[in-house]
Amino acid sequence: MKKALTLILSAALLVTASGCGATATPSAGADTTKKPDAATPAPAPAATTSKDPVKLRFSWWGGQARHDYTLKIIELYQQKNPNVKIEAEYAAFDDYWKKLAPQAAANDLPDIIQMDDAYISQFGGRGQLEDLRPYMEKGTIDKTNISPAYLKIGEYDGKQYQLTMGVNALGPVMDADLLKKIGAPVPAKDWTWDDMEALAKKFKENGKLFSDRVDYKTFFPYYLRSVDQRIYTADGTALGYTDDKPFIDFFKRYQRWYDAGYVLTLDKMAQKKLTPEDDEMVLGNAGASFAWSNQYIAWTAAAKRPTEIIAPPGNTGKKALFLKSSQGLSVTKNSKNKEEAIKFVNFFINDLEVHKIMKGERGVPINSKIQEALKPLLKPEETKVFEYVAWAAENSSPNDPPYPVGSVEVLKVLQDVGEQILYKKISVEDGAAKFRKEANAILAKNKK
Repeated sequence: MKKALTLILSAALLVTASGCGATATPSAGADTTKKPDAATPAPAPAATTSKDPVKLRFSWWGGQARHDYTLKIIELYQQKNPNVKIEAEYAAFDDYWKKLAPQAAANDLPDIIQMDDAYISQFGGRGQLEDLRPYMEKGTIDKTNISPAYLKIGEYDGKQYQLTMGVNALGPVMDADLLKKIGAPVPAKDWTWDDMEALAKKFKENGKLFSDRVDYKTFFPYYLRSVDQRIYTADGTALGYTDDKPFIDFFKRYQRWYDAGYVLTLDKMAQKKLTPEDDEMVLGNAGASFAWSNQYIAWTAAAKRPTEIIAPPGNTGKKALFLKSSQGLSVTKNSKNKEEAIKFVNFFINDLEVHKIMKGERGVPINSKIQEALKPLLKPEETKVFEYVAWAAENSSPNDPPYPVGSVEVLKVLQDVGEQILYKKISVEDGAAKFRKEANAILAKNKK
């Protein structure tokens, strides 16, 4: 099925990628009353079955631009459903999960939560998420124009715990003006880690960081894929690689970057909220930001200058890059208004007006008719994202399975060990052994 995802994305997104910027307002004299055709999805059913007052809580992470347009989407839904009031709860990525943890412990999660693949097992595996499949089977969630391969992304343990809002790929953002200033070309799509290090050196010589960081919780698993290894075994009971050489190679390289000043010091990085507004590339202090493709629009808007979306380094033989859910929507088990929450999820995924507001900022839409309808409405930077995801579909390998229960703790250990290495409190070799021991102890709990 995962191989099918890449093939389906290739076909669907290549069509969308040819779109150019245009206004979203219908032209004068246009017939806006005619029935929807293949390129114009019917509005998602949003009417509620009851007129009784309903209050829903919706929680998500992101930067200010995402917060602003999501509030517009909520307002649109409330206009169509005047008996429904939606309370917005949002935060930066790290703060978001810190906020959800005590809510989960108190059985007081918001009705609808934005979900990341890495957390599906943590929340779904502990019985805190509603299975969406029965609602798709009875049509409350319309899956007519959604490929089964897209739905597969949100599955865990045989249940549909999230519906992805869009598909994306790793896609660093590069400051185009700074590249010109230092006389460096935009990196080729097949650039290597050595190429990246050479470019970082050039940025440093011109008084700039390469990036605020290259998040090793994301890029160490990516690096493992480039050498035909995986971070977890298929059954999630142990680390997926048996030789520590990839860990040692990756962190020795990262230690060089850190010591050379190509990335922020850990104390400065700890102050970051991980939003576009406080990113070092956006602020003009770095040449790149190692982000996901769907973040390109917000990062470019915040930078207010030309940028380029590029492939991450080291995608040797198309092995390392992969497509994933940018983020999904989940309905929580503790919700007292599950049916109404489900209707809002359906609206968010399947309503064209929603996507005219969002336009790929949360990833390339999974509804094929909406992809087509957005094509003539995209601005140049939005078109770049669609084109990049189409390219990534042709130049990636199947994604790993959803991270297992315990993965959040494992990645926390990786973060801690990485910091110990950078602070020279532990050698890279000892760090590799420490990570292996502690990670496997966490994952061993999954053995049945």
